[in-house]
Amino acid sequence: MKFKSLVLAGLMAGGTVGSAVPKAPYNFGCGAPPPSDSHRAVSKELAVQEAAFNSGLQINAASIVVDTYIHVVSIDQTATGGYLSRETIDKQMQVLNDNFAPSGIAFTLKDVDWTVNTNWARDRDSLNMKKKLRKGTYASLNLYYQTEVSGNLGVCYYPTTAQPGTTAFYQDGCTILFTSVPGGSATGYNEGKTTTHEVGHWFGLIHTFEGGCNAGDEVDDTPAQASATSGCPTGRDSCPNQAGLDPIHNYMDYSYDSCYEEFTTGQVNRMKSMWTRYRSGK
Repeated sequence: MKFKSLVLAGLMAGGTVGSAVPKAPYNFGCGAPPPSDSHRAVSKELAVQEAAFNSGLQINAASIVVDTYIHVVSIDQTATGGYLSRETIDKQMQVLNDNFAPSGIAFTLKDVDWTVNTNWARDRDSLNMKKKLRKGTYASLNLYYQTEVSGNLGVCYYPTTAQPGTTAFYQDGCTILFTSVPGGSATGYNEGKTTTHEVGHWFGLIHTFEGGCNAGDEVDDTPAQASATSGCPTGRDSCPNQAGLDPIHNYMDYSYDSCYEEFTTGQVNRMKSMWTRYRSGK
C-alpha cells in the first residue's frame, strides 16, 4: 500500500471543516457494538463495589489525567478532504476537557499527526492503520479523525484486558467523523461532542438506551430508556412505567450536541472504576 504520512509541528491553514459534505440534519450513529456478556458482568460487579463506597456520592478518587494522541487521516490536504487544522484540534480538545471536567477527568494532548491515505480515511484497513499510527500505552487515548466511519459518526471500543502487541491493544481508541468537530458540517452534531460520547465508551460506559426499558446500562442513576433519542425532545418518556424521564441530556444518548450536558454521578463512578481496573498504570 502506498501512503504519505505527514507529521506537522507547526500551524496549518484554517478553513471550514468539511464544507463539501451535505448539511442536512444527521442521524446520530455510533458504531460501538452492544456490550458483551463479559462487559456486562464486569459492569454489574463494579456496580456492587461502587454502591458499597458511596450512597449517591461521587467516588473521591484522585483526578485522572489521560495522555491523548490525535491522528488526522484525510483524503488530501484540503479542509473538505478531512485535513483538520491544529486550531480545530485545539477547539476539539477544549470541548472534551470542558465536558469531562466535572467528572475529575482531564486530557493532555501529547501529539498530533496528519496522514494522507484515502483507504484509511474511508475506514478501510483500519487495523493496519492503527498498527502504524497508535501511540502510548493502554492508558493513552488515541483519537482518529476520518472522512468516513462506516456510516457512523464515531466508534470506540470498551476497555478490556489487552496486552501490548495484541489486536485488542491496537483496536483500542476512538474513530470519529471529521465533520463532527467544532464548526464541522454534521448538522446537529458539530460542536465536538461526538468525541465526548465515544470517549465515554472508552471509559466503559454503555448507551443509556442499551437493551431498552429492561436491560439498561448497568448504572443505577440513569433512567430507563426504550430507544435512542433524536434531536432534543424535552419531556420524552419512552419507559412510562419506570421512574424518570429519558436522559436526553446525557452524553451517552444520541441527542443533538446542543442537548448534551452531563454524565451522572453513577457514570462518573463507573468511568473511574473501569479506569482503575483496566487502564491505570497499564
